[in-house]
Amino acid sequence: MFSFAKFGNDLFSGRRSFNIVGRRNLWYTIAAVLLLVSLFGILVKGLNFGIEFRGGTELRVPGVSNMQDYETRAETTLREQAPDLPEVSVTQIGDSTVRLQTGELTVDESNSAITSLADEFGVNPDNVTSSFVGPSWGDTVTTKAIQALVAFLALVTVVLALYFRTWKMALAAMIALLHDVAFTVGIYALLGIEISPASMIGFLTILGYSIYDTIVVFDKVRENTEYALESKRTTYAHAANLAVNQTLVRSINTSVVALLPVAAILFFGVAFIGPGTLLDLSVALFVGMAVGTYSSIFIATPLLVHLRQGEAEVKALDAKIAKRADRVAGKVDYSAPPGMEAIDNNAPPGMEAIDATSRSGGVDLLTEPDEDLPEASGAATGAPTGTTPAPDVHPRARTVHPRARGPRNQPKRPPRSKR
Repeated sequence: MFSFAKFGNDLFSGRRSFNIVGRRNLWYTIAAVLLLVSLFGILVKGLNFGIEFRGGTELRVPGVSNMQDYETRAETTLREQAPDLPEVSVTQIGDSTVRLQTGELTVDESNSAITSLADEFGVNPDNVTSSFVGPSWGDTVTTKAIQALVAFLALVTVVLALYFRTWKMALAAMIALLHDVAFTVGIYALLGIEISPASMIGFLTILGYSIYDTIVVFDKVRENTEYALESKRTTYAHAANLAVNQTLVRSINTSVVALLPVAAILFFGVAFIGPGTLLDLSVALFVGMAVGTYSSIFIATPLLVHLRQGEAEVKALDAKIAKRADRVAGKVDYSAPPGMEAIDNNAPPGMEAIDATSRSGGVDLLTEPDEDLPEASGAATGAPTGTTPAPDVHPRARTVHPRARGPRNQPKRPPRSKR
């Protein structure tokens, strides 16, 4: 029976492993397709900005008992009073409210429209409301939103570069973040969802969520890769791939917990409330959180490995591991992609090697015998000439993790009888 807890433990220990970094070209292709679709929606279909951005007049007719063919009835009634209107948007809010959004109306046109709409839908004219939003207010909202986005990206880039001590991690995180925003905005364009100030709040919120998830993954990537560069026992790509697997279950759990309440708001907004603040905000949050989880796993870390694979230190490490793989013939999983073969048996928790006979997926152990030990030959071991000694299946480890501290590395005290 499948156990999600056991599945997570297998991913953390390396017993089970998904080759995410090794298949980065596949994830790049998927991301490119998603971005092309998003750009098509933005550039071809265009964004449907709400009245708060473009300016205009909004009329609301509450308490409507007969909603049959409400769109045609409302637009026809309004155009009888203002025939020169360029566009009229009619939507239903809740069960009994009709909302009309159009260009700027004069005072006389607005009063005539209120009376006509009340007669058409059989409501009291005093209940019909009219509000006007000037285009200058929408320009101010747009300018402030862009300024907030630029400031956020600049601050996050500086913080990530200082925290991880490399600008390449900050760049990878920023590219994944822009991928999330572009895809979310593209979904709004493709579906024709209205962009309101609530939507802008949602866009800024998913930036923080996406960065948070990426930082969690990158923190584990830094821990594993620093050990790989110090111990020279595994490649940079393998250590990064293991980090993604170790944080995979956590990312899934966090995303599910975060998406459930947003999905509930989205469902009730579509089914019962209709267009409004809740729907505008929940769509942005739901799409952004989902794609943010994807980018943190499949975009950010593979891109980081791609950016760092040309560094001298990383290239030297890969060459050393490849040379060791040739020397330890028979212990290498040649079905694994290059740079994904080895991991040390003396690694800290989460960096352990798994024997090939007991694992289902994952990686094999590459250990290099001490160079000062005699060769495994008959002359060196004292075995009779012409015989082959049994191979040392578990060669003695050469190093202890450099950061290891504590009682396990201290000399043992002799018993009292020998003091």
